[in-house]
Amino acid sequence: MNWQTRVTEILNIRFPIIQGGLAYLAYSELAAAVSNAGGLGQITAMSLGKPNQLREEIRKVKQLTNKPFGVNFAIGQQGRPFADFLQVAIDEQVPVVSMTGGNPAPIFEQLKGTPIKKLVLVAARRQAVKAEELGADAVMVVGQEGGGHLGRDDVGTMVLIPQVVDAVSIPVIASGGIGDGRGLMAALSLGAEGIEMGTRFIATKECVHASELYKKTLVEGTEAGTVVIKKALGTPARALANSWTEKILEIEKNQGDYEQLKDFISGRANKRYIYDGAAEEGFAWAGQVMGLINDIPTVKGLFERMINEAQQIRAKWGN
Repeated sequence: MNWQTRVTEILNIRFPIIQGGLAYLAYSELAAAVSNAGGLGQITAMSLGKPNQLREEIRKVKQLTNKPFGVNFAIGQQGRPFADFLQVAIDEQVPVVSMTGGNPAPIFEQLKGTPIKKLVLVAARRQAVKAEELGADAVMVVGQEGGGHLGRDDVGTMVLIPQVVDAVSIPVIASGGIGDGRGLMAALSLGAEGIEMGTRFIATKECVHASELYKKTLVEGTEAGTVVIKKALGTPARALANSWTEKILEIEKNQGDYEQLKDFISGRANKRYIYDGAAEEGFAWAGQVMGLINDIPTVKGLFERMINEAQQIRAKWGN
């Protein structure tokens, strides 16, 4: 089966499968495994403390793979300056930079004159159009099923992807609710030319920073086991449902402001769950695709299974 799309051509990858930025989890081991399997692995930049730490992670990836990989910049969510981190990615000649949250224009400006490919995660048609105007090479479009930060409009992937495909001329990468070969083929049938997965890659052997409890919860949970928090702040995001997120939702229900919420939604609270497995002392991002996760394979095994599933679907369509 020919997997060539504009996404594979632009990114120089074998399969049109991209690993999401995954705050505090997307480091060299996972990024290299995804790239070696034929997709595009990514490092998360803004979860690192200093620019030199990003340089170290980039160099680790280069030791583990000779395939293309990306660096993801979650801008606007932590209020941290990113220019020095981005300069490291430029100096290290990273092939791809992706952007999530906030205004990507300053990143585009700093990347001017470089050969680095630019991907922008969006959650609405208007955002996709703006990203194309700025010069994005492709847009990653996340529906409301996705884990982590989402759009404000509660539009599902099945509706959002065709809308964006019709609105832009650059390639569209589908995200949200995708975790197997069926999701890959569904995205392609909607006009997308690739997929991005986040939650599914957490439940893999190479996501070494994720606690066993986090992975076990993803395997045993269902699609009903997530909630959307931070709506009151205008930055909705999907997380695993637990007593901690219940507290967050209660504060929001009572018109609590950022000051009342900040300790509950902080990076520290996130890390207590995802690193330490302190399930009642923090929170963890997860999408509704959790309902399709039943095991913790290697990244290579996951790719092989997904491609086999997709090929079987293609064969059925041919009959």
